[in-house]
Amino acid sequence: MKNKICVVGLGYVGLPLAHAFSGKYKVVGFDINQKRIEELNSGFDRTEELTKHQVDEATKNGMKFSLDIEDIRDCNIYIVTVPTPIDKNNKPDLTPLIKSSQTVGKVLKKDDIVIYESTVYPGVTEDVCVPELEKISGLKFNKDFFCGYSPERINPGDKEHTVTKILKVTAGSTPQIATTVDELYKSIITAGTHKASSIKVAEASKVIENTQRDVNIALINELALIFNTMNINTNEVIEAAATKWNFIKLMPGLVGGHCIGVDPYYLTYRAEELGYKPNLILGARQINNGMAKYIAERTIKLMIKKGLQIKDSKVLVLGMTFKENCPDVRNTKVVDIIAEMQEYGCVVDVSDYWADKDEVKHEYGLDLVESYNFDDYQAVIVAVGHEEYKSLEISNDNKVIFDIKSILPNADGRL
Repeated sequence: MKNKICVVGLGYVGLPLAHAFSGKYKVVGFDINQKRIEELNSGFDRTEELTKHQVDEATKNGMKFSLDIEDIRDCNIYIVTVPTPIDKNNKPDLTPLIKSSQTVGKVLKKDDIVIYESTVYPGVTEDVCVPELEKISGLKFNKDFFCGYSPERINPGDKEHTVTKILKVTAGSTPQIATTVDELYKSIITAGTHKASSIKVAEASKVIENTQRDVNIALINELALIFNTMNINTNEVIEAAATKWNFIKLMPGLVGGHCIGVDPYYLTYRAEELGYKPNLILGARQINNGMAKYIAERTIKLMIKKGLQIKDSKVLVLGMTFKENCPDVRNTKVVDIIAEMQEYGCVVDVSDYWADKDEVKHEYGLDLVESYNFDDYQAVIVAVGHEEYKSLEISNDNKVIFDIKSILPNADGRL
C-alpha cells in the first residue's frame, strides 16, 4: 500500500518535515490552530522556516493543511511533532503529547504506524503515549498497530542545516517496524539515517544532545563570570583557547528556546523519579538560568559608575527572540532581563525586528516598540545578535551599553 502520511503539529519541526515528505508521498498537515491552518493555506509561514514558494510547492504536490480530523482518517502513518514544554516548576508537561495521541487514537486503524518526534525522557513513547493510543482506538500495541520514534533535530532559523540535510536517528517498536520507519525517513533524508536498537535508546539519544550542549554552555558562562571578576575579556580567552583543534568553541550568553533550556529537565525529572540526583546537569541549569540576573546587575552597576539615575531611568532592550535571526520567542530568557531591570525601578522598552508583536503580547504581555531614539535612554542592552544590530552606531557618552553578544565595539559591558 502506498503510504499516506499525517504530520500532527505544524510548527518549526512539523511543517518542514511535511514539506519534505510531500515531494514523495500524499501528506496531510494537521494542526489544532485555525489561524495557522488559514495562513498556510494562503501560502504564509510565520515561522519563516518555509518560503511562500515552498508552501505553495507542497500544496501543488497535493499536500493538505487541515484541522478537521476527518481529513486524516485515511492516513496509515502518523508523525507527531508537537512541543514538549515544562511547567512553572520545571516539570515535564506532556499534555500536548497526550492530547495528540488521543486525537490519533480516534482514527487509528489496523497496521497503522505512529511515529513520535517530540523530545521526551526515555520511556514516554511506550509508557505514556501507547496507553492513550490503545485506550482510544481499542487496538492492541504491536499486534494491531505499531510505533516509531525519530527525534527532531531542526535548528530554527538555520537555512543551511535543514531537515533533509541532518542525519536522522530512527527506531521502531519491533525489528520489522524499525526497518520500515528507517526506510521511510531514508527516502527523504539525504544525510542518511541511524537505526537505533530501541525506542528508548533513540529517546535518550535526543535528550542528551541538548543536555550536553546546556552543560557546555554553562561552563563557558561560569568562566565568563570568573573572567569578568579578573577584568579579562572572555571572548579573547575563547579565541585563544579555540586555536587548539579539540577545544569546543562556544560563547557565553542566555540559554532559552524550546530545546536546550527545556530538555535537560526531562532527563533530570526521570532520573530523580528513579532516585538519582543529577547534580551536574541541574547545576548547569542553575548557572544558565542565573545569567539574566547577572546581566541586569552588571548593567545597573555600570549605570551607577557613570552617575546615572537608576529609578525611572529608561532602558532599551534590543532583541526578544531566544536566538539571532529567527522569529521564535518560545522560552526566551530576555524576559528575565526585562523583569530584573523593572525590579530596579527602570522603565524598559523592548524592540525586535524579527519577533511577532502579537505573539510577544500574547505570551509575555509586552508591547514591542517599532521606532526609538537612542538618546532617550540611559541604558541599551543588546540581548540578541540579530544581523541588523551589528551595524548599529550607538554613542555611550551619556548612557551604558551592555552587549551580551559582543557585536558592538564600544560597549561598556559584555559577557
